[in-house]
Amino acid sequence: MNQPLPGRSLTQHRKCAVNFRDLGLLPIFQTALSSLRELGANSSVANADRIKEQAIVLALKCLCFDFVGTSLDESNEDLGTIQVPSAWRPVMEEPSTMQLFFDIYGATQPPLSNQAIECLVRFACVRRSLFASETERNTYLTNLIKGTREILVTQKGLSEHANYHEFCRLLGRLKTNYQLSELVSVENYSDWIQRVADFTIKSLMSWQWASNSVYYILGLWSRLVSSMPYLRGNKPSLLDNYVPKITEAYITSRLDSVQLVLRNPSVEDMLENEEQLQEQFDCLPFLCRFQYEELSKYLCSLTDPLVKGFTDCGNLSIGSDVSQLLLLEGQLTWIVYIIGAVIRGRLNSSSAESQESIDGDLAARVFALLRVMDSGFHAQRYRERSRQRLDKALLSFFQNFRRVYVGEQAIHSSKVYGPLKEHVGIPDHLTALDIIVNKIATNLKVFPQCEELVDLTLTLFQDLAAGYMSGKLLLKLNTINYILGHHTHEYFPFLDEAENTRHRTTFYATLGRLLFMDDSPSKFKAFVAPFQQVFAMMESQAEDIKWLRSEQVKASLIGLFRDLRGITMATNSRRNYAMLFDWLYPDHMPLIRRTLEAYTDTPAVTTPLLKFFAEFVLNKTQRLAFEASSPNGIKLFWETSKIIVAHGSRILQVTNVQDVYAQKYKGAALCFVILLRGLAGNYVNFGV
Repeated sequence: MNQPLPGRSLTQHRKCAVNFRDLGLLPIFQTALSSLRELGANSSVANADRIKEQAIVLALKCLCFDFVGTSLDESNEDLGTIQVPSAWRPVMEEPSTMQLFFDIYGATQPPLSNQAIECLVRFACVRRSLFASETERNTYLTNLIKGTREILVTQKGLSEHANYHEFCRLLGRLKTNYQLSELVSVENYSDWIQRVADFTIKSLMSWQWASNSVYYILGLWSRLVSSMPYLRGNKPSLLDNYVPKITEAYITSRLDSVQLVLRNPSVEDMLENEEQLQEQFDCLPFLCRFQYEELSKYLCSLTDPLVKGFTDCGNLSIGSDVSQLLLLEGQLTWIVYIIGAVIRGRLNSSSAESQESIDGDLAARVFALLRVMDSGFHAQRYRERSRQRLDKALLSFFQNFRRVYVGEQAIHSSKVYGPLKEHVGIPDHLTALDIIVNKIATNLKVFPQCEELVDLTLTLFQDLAAGYMSGKLLLKLNTINYILGHHTHEYFPFLDEAENTRHRTTFYATLGRLLFMDDSPSKFKAFVAPFQQVFAMMESQAEDIKWLRSEQVKASLIGLFRDLRGITMATNSRRNYAMLFDWLYPDHMPLIRRTLEAYTDTPAVTTPLLKFFAEFVLNKTQRLAFEASSPNGIKLFWETSKIIVAHGSRILQVTNVQDVYAQKYKGAALCFVILLRGLAGNYVNFGV
């Protein structure tokens, strides 16, 4: 009933679903409950386990029903509130209903036991307004707490991973649907929260077994901590006793995991699971900032010896034993990730400015590490995976640091720069930005063959240039001015790597944005001088088809059109576009057409070319507003027509292709995009 049928409109489907909900769903749910009770009382029934399994599945399907037509995505962990109809109130308020599923959990094995817990997860999500009064709702919550506490006391079934995972989901769901003030008012809350804390610490230490489930427990604690400012009354939350221990357990367990992974490579390394890391780091800032001063002292006490050891390893010689360095790189990767996540938490924190100086203490450790990362023996390890992961963590830290303390959202008068100036000589955000940009340039030079790092580095560069304030700050830096004058593959070898060709567009779009902020024709001319040389070389031998189709020229053409597309994407004003148009038209248009003619059967060349031209004819932000007396609009449309005809007439003659989409349809689709943008651009009068 949750799935729309083909041929039925959404309205028709909802009408049927609502009628079924009102007339049939509750009796079916009650049938499932009565079957489970009967089977529990009489286990001698033939095929009892199979019938019990079907009954639990039926009950779960009823609880998963889309009651109000919101089309919940069942793959999404954020269930929200389940809008159980009011007619279900007597069944849901009855304590024996919930207890039935706790009893089934205690008496069965997976898959029955974990499905019973999954039903209880749904029970924890029932809407507040279902209950007749707060008394009934508090009783309902008390039963949930009592049931979960009993499981924590007996540890029944938690050795089974399926049960363990669903139980973590159930704990995480309790705070989503109930206020902290309601939880602390429950009988035996102090014993329950202590057992949950012990369970959490044990789970963190058992990371090999529970890595996929930790997210839910960390989510519970982060939501509990977030509710502390709103807690009223005299009943203590006891979070002060447990949150620091949990936070320290998380950090130490992650550092210890590095040693275990190095000893046993078959163990899954958590640092390789990007999605899981992000989920955990979303929860971590709330825990770390709860008692931030003590936590920062603990973090610094762990970080300082690691940075010192890493610095000392810079004196190693080639051929030395690097086992200790591998351990340091892995542990520092965790530390840098954690510090970056904690600093990002400043955006969601309403705490006093005093925490900014603590941010500065932590950030100073990372900047101190950065000073030695590209010197000595460390400069020989760019191809090592452990080193590349450390640089990934550093880029993540820079992203978080710039969101809070550099650019549009920056707190320029922040106290963060006091400790940074004291420890590493960074007095303001401009100096910090200069260090970040230097690291970006270094990464693009030393990691040409690590596509993942090139991508993350260019994303950081693009994000820095995207803001108006941070873009203007970048232009004040000597490093940026140097890059704008030295941006070719001789200076940035990543441009020569085939796997990085897509990133060339991002690189030049970012440089183009910075270039056009100054709006200087002389700077533009100097910037495109290397491209002018490539054009001149190509045009001088364009008639030699054999030379034009050589592998070296092919690679140059692919790179050229990807670069040009990036520069074109950066033109967002009439004046910027005019400089680009006057450079390309009419001198270089014949080479573009000639390339299309020579490489009709090679989509690796024609696709970047057509994408560039599709961007070139796009009239975004009214950048193609030529003077009233200018014929440039008509000339551009002429060239557009020639490009479409040149490619379209030849691609129709290509036969016996293996991949028809890549070799024919993709180019045809781009031709239609070019035509659409030419017609809709409003820069040519079709009445002429």
